[in-house]
Amino acid sequence: MRSNLALFSILLFSCAHAQYQYGLKPAQLNEYLEQTAKNPDNELVDLEVAIPGIQLDIRYATTNNFTGEVIYRLAKAYARKPGAEALARVQSDLKKDGYELKIFDGYRPYAATVKFYEVYGDTTFVASPYRGSRHNRGCALDLTMIDSKTGRELKMPTGYDSFEAAASPTYPIKNKLARKNRDYLIAAMERHGFKVYASEWWHFDFVGWDKFDVMDIQFEELAKIDSIK
Repeated sequence: MRSNLALFSILLFSCAHAQYQYGLKPAQLNEYLEQTAKNPDNELVDLEVAIPGIQLDIRYATTNNFTGEVIYRLAKAYARKPGAEALARVQSDLKKDGYELKIFDGYRPYAATVKFYEVYGDTTFVASPYRGSRHNRGCALDLTMIDSKTGRELKMPTGYDSFEAAASPTYPIKNKLARKNRDYLIAAMERHGFKVYASEWWHFDFVGWDKFDVMDIQFEELAKIDSIK
């Protein structure tokens, strides 16, 4: 149990948030802590802790993303507890066939969704700030597969965050290996309660995402909580 003093320190650490001009008021740190105290399923779990050895390639913590800017100050991946537990089962299944997961993104603060919308604007590939993203709810994961022995990514129809038509999980891709790997990944994820997004083969929503709130909590805040558990 956290002491009242520790909880108070976390709240003081919380960074100030800008006004939300799109009419949506995402949950802040204090609301998240209250919700998690009432229901542990609300917890945002660090995937490197939940799935030891999982590979991360957090593009938004670098300039290697479609904005060309560093969006996250920490290269972390979080997901709500039930989603993290389901993802661990996917990883276990993949390892039996010599594969593993590589995570590009998980929980995404609402401020990042606003940034993406203002950079790109087309809600086919970026979420509307008027509704928020399933990433903002901690219930979406962007990922691919790697070979367990080499650590190399398996061939897929497109790269991550491609805005091509071929990024669709149902696109009739001609390359047989890319199609096989894509379909294998989708089947593995869907066996454990995820659903692939209609425009992006790498994006998977955890079924039941609508039970969770949109949040605007920075990774530094979550890391601070983890450090005093």
